[in-house]
Amino acid sequence: MKKSRVIKAARGFSKPYRVTNGKKFRLEDVDPGDTGELKSEDKARAKEALESGVQALAELQDVLYAQDRWSLLLIFQAMDAAGKDGTIKHVMSGVNPQGCDVHSFKSPSAEELDHDYLWRCMKVLPNRGHIGIFNRSYYEETIAVRVHPEFLAAQKLPAKCVTKHIWEERFQDIRAFERYLARNGTIVLKFFLHVSKDEQQKRFLERLDLPDKNWKFSAGDAKERGFWGDYMKAYEETIRETATKNSPWYVVPADNKWFTRVVVAAAVIDALSSLNLHYPRVGAAKRAELAEAKEALLAANK
Repeated sequence: MKKSRVIKAARGFSKPYRVTNGKKFRLEDVDPGDTGELKSEDKARAKEALESGVQALAELQDVLYAQDRWSLLLIFQAMDAAGKDGTIKHVMSGVNPQGCDVHSFKSPSAEELDHDYLWRCMKVLPNRGHIGIFNRSYYEETIAVRVHPEFLAAQKLPAKCVTKHIWEERFQDIRAFERYLARNGTIVLKFFLHVSKDEQQKRFLERLDLPDKNWKFSAGDAKERGFWGDYMKAYEETIRETATKNSPWYVVPADNKWFTRVVVAAAVIDALSSLNLHYPRVGAAKRAELAEAKEALLAANK
């Protein structure tokens, strides 16, 4: 499949799940089991689309790296077992590791708690020409920290900074931060992989039943299911308050991994293809230098 056809198809796959103005967004309007126009019997077609997308993404990333002007930040948020790791692995399987960096953010360390909540993410933002991937991110501050007030208490904030408006203030700061990134050439795409509670239970049981997946399960994973409703409310408001044209959210149905990966790949391809990427253009002086180098190399073989 030609790259132009892949890019056109990518827009069709990603657009329905793109949120740029969250004022009317409702999480209940997105079915975690949705597969768009594809049905379960279309898995082979989805696999082909993903393979074509991976190839197109590799080509786009090569130009991104060579041009060295833009950077791309992909943020993945989800409930446990929604498929973040697998999505990152499959979608980014064709890119050059030299131009791609992945960072996972777990519970903050003592050093991180001695800084503002954006600090640990800011220091690993992608260089120009690179794709940066955040597996969880500063959005934990309006999701997990909101669900668990004890996390906020551990941040050692001055009492005057913890007001009844703290979540609204964090939304404001995040919007300003992402606007700043956009104005400096970093494209931010945010993905919420929306898995259903039933599908999560199924995947947890699989992790318990299969020895090679036991390591992926912890007792805390099951405990967090008790806060499911709180998490859904936090995600909904976070998406509603931080979805913008320059840094959209993609609310991706995640009950079917094969579909999730196609949508994410499509969104990344669509974003990169909109940047007018091109390899660095060579001027007359450089062309003359290259011609001279070619002559010298050919002469060395005589």
